[in-house]
Amino acid sequence: MPINIDRRQIQNLSRLELLAKQAVEGFITGMHKSPFHGFSVEFAEHRQYNSGESTRHLDWKLLARTDKHFVKRYEEETNLRCQILIDTSSSMYFPGGVKPDGPELNKLKFSIYGAAALIDLLRNQRDAVGLSIFSDKIDVNTKAASSGSHINYLFNELEKLLESVGESQGKKTFVTDTLHEIAESVHRRSLVVIFSDMLDNSEKSDELFSALQHLKHNKHEVILFHVTDKSKEELFEFENRPYTFTDLESGQEIKVNPADVRDIYFENMKKFKTDLKLKCGAYQIDFVEADIHEGFNHILLQYFIKRQKMNAGTR
Repeated sequence: MPINIDRRQIQNLSRLELLAKQAVEGFITGMHKSPFHGFSVEFAEHRQYNSGESTRHLDWKLLARTDKHFVKRYEEETNLRCQILIDTSSSMYFPGGVKPDGPELNKLKFSIYGAAALIDLLRNQRDAVGLSIFSDKIDVNTKAASSGSHINYLFNELEKLLESVGESQGKKTFVTDTLHEIAESVHRRSLVVIFSDMLDNSEKSDELFSALQHLKHNKHEVILFHVTDKSKEELFEFENRPYTFTDLESGQEIKVNPADVRDIYFENMKKFKTDLKLKCGAYQIDFVEADIHEGFNHILLQYFIKRQKMNAGTR
């Protein structure tokens, strides 16, 4: 069933929270109309009864209605802990000039909206969610919880971050040490969801991949949403004329005709992405391409797929 929004409570919601609810509601409605019809988008709070186990927690009312044996699942069985990580380093502010309340997106604004939709989804399932906002330092790092006050706090933090999407403020992009620090704080056996373009300027890719591997410790499951503006950053779709490109971290500018550097740019970008995919595969990290122009349904779908795999693995 689609998630119903209580219209009486809309006035109490922030704009970001309302957009998140609408994104989730639209996605779930679409799932029932798509080729994924029948794909479970509602997680049962029961599990099948196993022959021979105690009938103490058998749901007798459900048995009477369905003639099927299900056991009620307790909070520690049903609740997922999810930690959402948002990279706010300089490269995430591309393209620049995006307004917090405007329709256009850059990588950071896309990540904020995607995270907000996931938080709303987790809230509806009564799952625990934490938030980490980081660049070369940790700005926010909360433990996973499911209370209403905690969820409100997360949306408030995302709202504050949304106000900064237009200016990179020269943030550094050395994210490796920060990822290690966050990895140490995440609760054991969590689902870790990362929104990042993974453009760490340390030029030490082995250290970056080591930080990703660290996130797999303590039985974590990890999804990396590799956030890009595909048309510009991967396909390099610029007109054949001179442009001035600006380093979002240092402010340094360079004037160049894209046609003059396209081949070497493609070569380096292809190597970077191939290495990232291979290392994620080796570390059993789900690598998901997240183009800011493709909407949020792909984000929510990948979460559902991962959640169902995790559920299947615990049966």
